[in-house]
Amino acid sequence: MTDEHHHRAPSAAADTGPRLAPLPEDRWDPSTRELLSPIPRDADGQVAHVFTTLVRHPDLFRYFLPFGSHLLRDGRLPARTRELLILRTACNTRAGYEWGRHVPLARTAGVTDEEIRRVGAGPDAPGWTPADATLLRAADELHRDARLSAATWSALATDHDEAQLIEVTMLVGQYHMVAFFLNSAGTRLEPGFETETLPTPTTTGSDATEGAQGDA
Repeated sequence: MTDEHHHRAPSAAADTGPRLAPLPEDRWDPSTRELLSPIPRDADGQVAHVFTTLVRHPDLFRYFLPFGSHLLRDGRLPARTRELLILRTACNTRAGYEWGRHVPLARTAGVTDEEIRRVGAGPDAPGWTPADATLLRAADELHRDARLSAATWSALATDHDEAQLIEVTMLVGQYHMVAFFLNSAGTRLEPGFETETLPTPTTTGSDATEGAQGDA
């Protein structure tokens, strides 16, 4: 067992701060300011930590932002579908930052508070429509198996076209990638977002490691 694993095991371990801190605005050079300029600021006037941290790799950021923004703002999936897939992915990857930032977006997209709480219970929890259960099952299969089963693909294909089927897989993959970055960098939620508690998911065939809010 490594020292890092030893210190991460208790979720209540002392908070030592993020491994990569967001880049303060007073340190933005003109190029950084240009990269961050398209991003809407939060109500407090700040840019979300995910962006001000990732911008420390400006070349990657330049290509990441259009792809992520397209999936989030201009994709072909309905907003409610998109947010259910993202929330279940955040649950599966123990990405507290991803969860905290997307719960408000899910509410705006029409996901109820009861449904948000139920996301952690997975696709077999009572109360889901067959279509919603299929979405959560798709997120679980991609997380566990890196592919959709024939049954899930067929179920999705009943009400999604080819482009939307592609987007389901790419969306879940995108938010896995973002979760890997956020969890590894230790990105902290901004004030006003940290009140949303990441639920413990039902098993998806892989160990669901404990993730403290601060570790996501």
